[in-house]
Amino acid sequence: MDGGPYVLGAGALVFLAEVAAGRHRGIYRREDLIVTLGCQIVSSAVTRPLASLLIAWVVGHVLPGGRDALAGVPLLPATLAVLLVNDFAFYWGHRLSHESRNTRFDWFWKLHRTHHSAKYLNVTVTMRVNPFWSFVVPTTWVLGLATYLGLGQAAAITLLIVFGWNLITHSHFRWDDRLRAHPTTRRAMALVEAVIVTPGIHHTHHGYGRDGKTFRNYAVMFSFIDRLFGTLHVPSGRPAHYGLPGPNAHWAEETLFPVVWRGPEPGASDAETR
Repeated sequence: MDGGPYVLGAGALVFLAEVAAGRHRGIYRREDLIVTLGCQIVSSAVTRPLASLLIAWVVGHVLPGGRDALAGVPLLPATLAVLLVNDFAFYWGHRLSHESRNTRFDWFWKLHRTHHSAKYLNVTVTMRVNPFWSFVVPTTWVLGLATYLGLGQAAAITLLIVFGWNLITHSHFRWDDRLRAHPTTRRAMALVEAVIVTPGIHHTHHGYGRDGKTFRNYAVMFSFIDRLFGTLHVPSGRPAHYGLPGPNAHWAEETLFPVVWRGPEPGASDAETR
């Protein structure tokens, strides 16, 4: 199942809709374009293929007799299981990356920092990901393991769903704001957001100041995971600011950390983003 054309097509449609609505006008600096394009080029050409080879090697050695062990599981329950396991694993990997900031595991945060340093939020931020994040993000390991166990089709569907949901939650469009505020739909929306991550919930995670909570809302799709572990924040509006307080790291470090490291992290304390 090759979902590449669908992924690219969906991303392009959302991007064009944002451009037509004026949501990209005057927000980029030269460094933003270098970081986004550089991350995509290095990821596609180098780190994603290498991460795939590493995961295949590790899984094959850890579970030498496990190939296709779950191949008989029906597609629907297999897909639901992979979706849930992936989001649970991603929640903890994502949360630990944030909580490792200014600790001896600060490198973990710096691998993820690139995705948060944009001073705006739209679908281009889904591509603003440090290339070496591919080696540590739980999604690649969960989907690689699922494929090895014979759940390749479920893994492919999960990848498409997760990517599609990332487009929705990173988009500059906030269709959920009116539903959350309107008296007729407010209660229904509260029930929805107790289970599902909406754009507002994820925008909060990319912001600071009023209604910005970088240390909340770690799940990709299922907000009940955040609620279960006490990290859910449902906003009343958009964050006062997007990105991280203070200046960003040099574009070369944002694109190529840990190969390029130019000294202590700039910016403000964690208290400003909690």
